[in-house]
Amino acid sequence: MTAKYRNLFIDLDDTLWAFSENARDSFAEVYVEFDFGRYFDSFEQFYSIYTERNNALWVDYDHGRITKEELNRERFSYPLLKVGVDDPELVHAYMKAFFRIIPTKQKLMPHARDVLEYLNGKYRLYILSNGFRELQSRKLASAGIEGYFRKVILSEDLKVNKPRAEIFYFALSATQSELRESLMIGDSFDTDIAGARGVGMDQMFYNHRHRTELPFRPTYEVASLTELFDLL
Repeated sequence: MTAKYRNLFIDLDDTLWAFSENARDSFAEVYVEFDFGRYFDSFEQFYSIYTERNNALWVDYDHGRITKEELNRERFSYPLLKVGVDDPELVHAYMKAFFRIIPTKQKLMPHARDVLEYLNGKYRLYILSNGFRELQSRKLASAGIEGYFRKVILSEDLKVNKPRAEIFYFALSATQSELRESLMIGDSFDTDIAGARGVGMDQMFYNHRHRTELPFRPTYEVASLTELFDLL
C-alpha cells in the first residue's frame, strides 16, 4: 500500500486526540469550579445527562440541521434544565470555562504519537475535522503534534461538515491532492468513512469502539492504530 497513497487525511477528535477522555476531565474540573453538586447527585449523573444529549446534537450538527451556536446553547443548557435549573448566565459561564480548559488537555489515543512519527516523511499528513477553529489548533499544540501536519482543514473553513462531499473536495483542492492517491482515516463511520466513500476516496475506519453493524465494508478497518504500521 505504501506506493498507492501520498496524502493521508486524518480526523482529530478520538482518532488522534483523545477527545472523550479530555472532555470528561474538563467537565470534571468545571463541575467542581461551579459547585454543580448543588444540583446533581454526582458528577456521573451530570455527565451522563450531558453526554446523551450532546451525542444526538452532534449528529444534527454534522448533517447541517443545527448551527454551531444552537449546538453549544442546547448541549450546555440541557443538563441544568433537566434538573430544573434555568439560568442562562450560569450556562454561559460554565460553557466559557469548559472551552478555556479543554484545549489545554494533552491525552492522545493509544499509540497516536508513535504512528505519527512513523507516517511522518512517508506521507503528506493533513487534519480534516468537524471541530471548531478556535479549539483544534490549540489541541494540536497542547498535545505537541501540530508539527506533523502540513495543513489543518476544518469544516468551519467552508461552513460544510463531513460527511458532505463539498468538504472532501475542498480538502483535496486546498492541499493539491489527487483523489486516487488519498486516504481518509477516522473513527466516525458516519462522517469520516461514509463521507470519504461518497467522493470515491479510500477509507480506513479506526473502529476502537468495536462497532459491529456497518452499512458497508470500508476499504480498511483497524481496531488499533498500531495496525497502520503494517498497512501503510
